[in-house]
Amino acid sequence: MNIIHKFYQSKSLGGKLMRIQLKVAISLACLMMFIGCSASPVSQQTTKITLLNSKSEIKTQLEEVAKQYNQEHPGVSLEIITAPEGTSAYQKLMSMYGSGSAATMSMLDPGDTQQFLDKAVDLSKEKWVADTIENGLDTVKKSDAVLGFPFAVEGYGLIYNKKVLDKATGGSFDASSVKSRSSLNSLMARIQKTGVAPVMLSPMDWSLGSHLLALSYSVQPGGFSEFVKGMQNSSIDMSQNSVMSGWVQTLDLLKDNSINKHSPLDSTYDDGAKALGEGKIGLWFMGNWAWAGIKSNDTANEEYGFLPLPLSDNTDDPNNAKITVGVTKYIFIDSKTTTPQQQEEAKKFLNWLVYEKSGQEFLVNKANVIPAFKNIDLEPTDPLSKSIKSYMSSGKTLPFMATLPPDHGAITGASIQSYISGKIDKAELLRQIRIYWKAQQ
Repeated sequence: MNIIHKFYQSKSLGGKLMRIQLKVAISLACLMMFIGCSASPVSQQTTKITLLNSKSEIKTQLEEVAKQYNQEHPGVSLEIITAPEGTSAYQKLMSMYGSGSAATMSMLDPGDTQQFLDKAVDLSKEKWVADTIENGLDTVKKSDAVLGFPFAVEGYGLIYNKKVLDKATGGSFDASSVKSRSSLNSLMARIQKTGVAPVMLSPMDWSLGSHLLALSYSVQPGGFSEFVKGMQNSSIDMSQNSVMSGWVQTLDLLKDNSINKHSPLDSTYDDGAKALGEGKIGLWFMGNWAWAGIKSNDTANEEYGFLPLPLSDNTDDPNNAKITVGVTKYIFIDSKTTTPQQQEEAKKFLNWLVYEKSGQEFLVNKANVIPAFKNIDLEPTDPLSKSIKSYMSSGKTLPFMATLPPDHGAITGASIQSYISGKIDKAELLRQIRIYWKAQQ
């Protein structure tokens, strides 16, 4: 009996020991899991970077590519900030700096970018610098530093709906047939006869001031700088300047043939894209950034292209055969309110745009911009970018007036709005343009 009792006593003690060991093992496992969970946020910290967007027409595309980028890069959170309606990206960024929290990256017009170069990270050692197209970095260079990333090469002129123009001309429309203001007027008359409005002149100040008026600057015989000096010292009589006189006549042609001529300030950017896509107008003064809006309303089987806007009646004037092309947006990385880690992640994002297939695909076929990089051989699929590349290949381009003062579009655009709505005459319009430049001294 004693032997049996001792056997069971031993077995009971062994069972207790095993249960104790099991509890210890479970406790240790839980402790390790707790430590692991506590440590994981440290080892997988997410770096948040932001991009201030000034191209509202690609807001959706940018937000989608940010989601894609975040999925491909788990340690990064890219957020897109688009300036609210009625506020420019320049104004938005100024307020962000005022509050001490600027965007990691900001996409701005070239002239606006120059106002922030003292706050930008030097990107001169980045690989894409060597792959940038000729003169693509001129606006953002300061001594040996490269302070901006060329996001988009774009162009503008008269976008035409080929289906509408084919019907108006009774054949396959040839853009080279329009060589003067008179030939453009004749084309508009033929469009009108088909029951379609010839053109839409959109009233946005940036379109009127930064693009339409700037076209007259780019073809001044003595160059833009000399023209500005002449306006500032009053040595130029604006009413006698042949280019400005021709520009007003072309403006009148657009104004008088516009679908919105009876309410010239009421139409919106979206109205223009819709009207052209639906074939309610034959022409629209705008740039290739408008393709997404046109495509969503397309009834012409994606047959669109660019027609130069002639400022003279001289059929031999080479400028009448050219459209405006240049780098229109730069991205700079903030150096004042961002951490070194955020700056590095921003650089990686820019490299992703240039060298990764998905980044290139975004630039060319989603943002619908012509890349400023020689290594990207992905051909655009949209007709407007194709048309611009054709003008570029033929050397038929005018310089984009990229470094106009930040308020140029708003102020001169407002003057043109007053003119097309009949509030001021030609003399007053030209006087206000000269006064604007005189104030820039």
